[in-house]
Amino acid sequence: MKKIIQLKLKILAKLILAKYKPDVIGVTGSVGKTSAKEAIFAVLSVQYKVRRNVKNYNNEIGLPLTIIGVNSPGRSIVGWIKLFAKALFLILFKDKNYPEILVLEMGVDRPGDMAYLQTIVKPRIGVITLIGPVHLEFFGSIEKIKEEKTNLIKKLPKNGWAIINYDDEKLTSVKEELENQVLTYGFNEKADIQAKEMTFSFNDNEEKLRGVSFKIKYNGSTVPVLLPEVLGQAVVYAALAGVAAGIVYNINSIKISQALGSFKSPNGRLKLLNGIKNTIIIDDTYNSSPQSAKVALEIFKKIPIETSGRRIAVLGDMLELGDYSEKAHQEIGQLVFKTKVDKLYLVGERARDIARGAKKAGMLKDNIFHFSNSNEAKKFIQERIKQNDIILIKGSQGMRMEKIVKEIMAEPNRAEELLVRQGKEWTDKN
Repeated sequence: MKKIIQLKLKILAKLILAKYKPDVIGVTGSVGKTSAKEAIFAVLSVQYKVRRNVKNYNNEIGLPLTIIGVNSPGRSIVGWIKLFAKALFLILFKDKNYPEILVLEMGVDRPGDMAYLQTIVKPRIGVITLIGPVHLEFFGSIEKIKEEKTNLIKKLPKNGWAIINYDDEKLTSVKEELENQVLTYGFNEKADIQAKEMTFSFNDNEEKLRGVSFKIKYNGSTVPVLLPEVLGQAVVYAALAGVAAGIVYNINSIKISQALGSFKSPNGRLKLLNGIKNTIIIDDTYNSSPQSAKVALEIFKKIPIETSGRRIAVLGDMLELGDYSEKAHQEIGQLVFKTKVDKLYLVGERARDIARGAKKAGMLKDNIFHFSNSNEAKKFIQERIKQNDIILIKGSQGMRMEKIVKEIMAEPNRAEELLVRQGKEWTDKN
């Protein structure tokens, strides 16, 4: 039944695309693709009718749903009837409000995924954020992940645009293989679009961390940008992808800067939240991988902290790493010690290797605590955090680390608005 529905959705999506001919921007990468998609959407929306996929609609089912413009009906028969009715309406009649541009995150979990998604959509612009060791269980090597994801930009039309992160050495060589136009971004001096002078931004009395600021340098001009309620290079990379898309569509730099000022990073991606007891939470609970965990810890290390405060890391298992799992978790543990974390709380069986790495590097056993799941950990952590602590919380999706965030956030009544996985399909699960 799923395959039948998948085929029907694919046919309907292709018919809709053939009729309305929107520009399609495909976004992929091992990390950062959702944030990049949101930044691109924010920038282009100032001048065009734009739609992007929501939730996790980035696969063989999600892309057609986005193209049609509906949420998944789940198991509702009536919902599926309404969905197909809307799709047929779009095909048979003209919707004047149909988007001019579709920004589509294209998720790749297994070999062949990108090729299949490209049978549904033919992007004119392809964005690759970063190539890293995600889904190694299914790919076997980073080189195979690179090969799969770069198919997005290798199969663009000759009048298309490839937008790539020039700070990723695995992507710089790909530029030479492309026949279409290319825009690169990054902190690298050789990138077309550069981020300069990135700093943490504080409120007026310089007591409360409020986000990150930097300058965009392109074609001889420089424009300042403030990204509120987020941290780190990852969100700057997302913003730069948005800048690149704006340049492709001839949006002026002032408008781009203003759009990024209102850009909200997706929940669970290095988001700043107020915690109980006057603490600050860095909520990075959307997912985790060795690459993104290292990025989060590097940022964590650089954040200035009150004399009375502590750095607390709450880390869960990183899943789908195959044979690389033990080594990857131990490496994160070693980095935890270098980050000068005061207390380390771990969730999940694989996270025991984080503890082993941290202890091997020199962290005291008395400062490390382990729990089998997030429900066990949340109350324990809530009782032990203190005023002015900064708390990084991160783990793979399956570890449900957002439960810990909800336990210690200052406004748990806003959890549905501020946290990941708050829908009924998640909250009904233990």
